[in-house]
Amino acid sequence: MRNLDFAPLYRATVGFDRIADLMDRVLSTDVAQPTYPPYNIEKTAEDAYRISIAVAGFTPDELSVEVKDGSLFVTARKAPEETERTYLHRGIATRAFERRFALADHVRVVGAVHEHGMLHIDLVREVPEAMKPRRIEIRRADAASPAIEARPETVN
Repeated sequence: MRNLDFAPLYRATVGFDRIADLMDRVLSTDVAQPTYPPYNIEKTAEDAYRISIAVAGFTPDELSVEVKDGSLFVTARKAPEETERTYLHRGIATRAFERRFALADHVRVVGAVHEHGMLHIDLVREVPEAMKPRRIEIRRADAASPAIEARPETVN
């Protein structure tokens, strides 16, 4: 297990607590993470993503997709069967699970679809206009255009 000291980060920055906590959680997580259920994460466009989770044996009513505290939680609880069955071989696992995905800032879930034993969750990154790069026009200094004056702000 690796231990990283984030004290220098905390001393030199403000507001990066979430990133440090995320790094600490990722690096300290046990390597033997559960692999059930299997899933894919794909980039479908420049700012769009899709998480696909294999949920064979679950109905949409038995699945839950929830976003809270910057994380996406996918949970499944199998309803008890009404009839008793005798299996000669049971290879389709329908045990309860919870998967957690940390979401980056400005990433939101736009929808979820259950089809053919797969749960597809679509996400999009929406960067606010204020955070997008913008080009500043550079004017030529000539006698016809007055210089930009700095005006002190008045406080009421």
